[in-house]
Amino acid sequence: MRKFGKHGHLAAGVALVGLLAGASTAMADDITLHALMEDVPETQIIEALLPEFEKETGIKVEFEKVGYGDMHDKLVTQLVSGESFYNVLSVDFLWAGEFPAAGWLTDLKPMIDESGFDLKPFLPSMMDLLGSGGEAVPILPMYNYSMGLIYRTDLLEDEKLAAQYEKETGKALALPETLEDYVALARFMKANAGVNGAAMQAQRGDPNSMEFSNFLFSAGGAYLDDDRNVVLNSEEARNALSLYADAVQNAAQTGALSATLDDTMRLMCSGEAFSMTTYWWMLPQLDNAEKCPEVAGKLGLAVMPGGHGESGGWGWGIPANVPDDVKQAAWTFISWVQSKDVSVKRALQGHAPVREDVFSDPGVQEKYPFYKQGLEIVASGKSFPIFTYTAQYEDVLGTQLSLAAGGERSVDEAIEAAAKGLEDLMSK
Repeated sequence: MRKFGKHGHLAAGVALVGLLAGASTAMADDITLHALMEDVPETQIIEALLPEFEKETGIKVEFEKVGYGDMHDKLVTQLVSGESFYNVLSVDFLWAGEFPAAGWLTDLKPMIDESGFDLKPFLPSMMDLLGSGGEAVPILPMYNYSMGLIYRTDLLEDEKLAAQYEKETGKALALPETLEDYVALARFMKANAGVNGAAMQAQRGDPNSMEFSNFLFSAGGAYLDDDRNVVLNSEEARNALSLYADAVQNAAQTGALSATLDDTMRLMCSGEAFSMTTYWWMLPQLDNAEKCPEVAGKLGLAVMPGGHGESGGWGWGIPANVPDDVKQAAWTFISWVQSKDVSVKRALQGHAPVREDVFSDPGVQEKYPFYKQGLEIVASGKSFPIFTYTAQYEDVLGTQLSLAAGGERSVDEAIEAAAKGLEDLMSK
């Protein structure tokens, strides 16, 4: 995918913050921005910078942090009300079809143009993912959560394990190039290395839908073709689900079918797993000697075997049902937090950038050399189906994946039902 690297007139967007603050101190004193945020490291990174924004502008920002499962319905309740309590929005890409289509978001493009905020450094893949690649910009990318493979380099380099693996398979112990090889390697590690081969988030719904998507794309499958026809009922998808079920049953931790992202993080951090298919920005959280001494310095990052993983991301939006002065204050915050300078500060704390110039920043690369692999993961990622009922489809798909991985339904039946469910929802 194309990448843009010139900064252009981004300074004008930052300058707008000071201009608005100086011209409208009274407004700032009367406005508090409220955002409902997922309780993840990215939110904590931004939250630590909020006092700096308030000092510069006089605008207060308060984050309400909740688990992902509570966010969608809580936001929708406000967006259909007379005036939304949440006046700056954190929008998952899975809602990027639903929210604009319902008329719940303000088009940011006029404010972008007026302030001179430069969109060119933003990765086109992220703009497209959030529905902002055309003339309208309903959502400005905040951070990405494209998925790749985090693995234990020390176990791959272990001489005894290497000898045993070659004896059993006739192959050298190395990072797998295909999905089949990955599942076989994860099974081997569980049987021989004293750890779980894969820390898996196979709880039905969002966790297993996102996790399985990596298997689907790695196996060469897809949900939709270029014309948005459903093509999930395919041999590639059946192969992907067979391997996913194999991994859950024979390579993952006990209780994987009810496990979430937090569970896999704890497992990986404690040194009890060889690998995890997860969001690439988890690496700085795990490769931390204070938080995860068992694995710090022993981790690697790679694009999913097969060359493609699940692409995901969050963006900022402004509700349509808030007053104009609040919208302007919200844009002041968004343009500040997504400026290059602030994005670099966030990246140095483990932020997953959406701007190419942050990935390529010398200070960021010096601290986190693996951001090179992170950019490859983002650039090669493929998207879950984005449409009005994406959130509902996660439940449909997640149920079928859980039944198949638990041995309660055949792979063929699960894929057929998941494809039919997608067709039904897309036809509504």
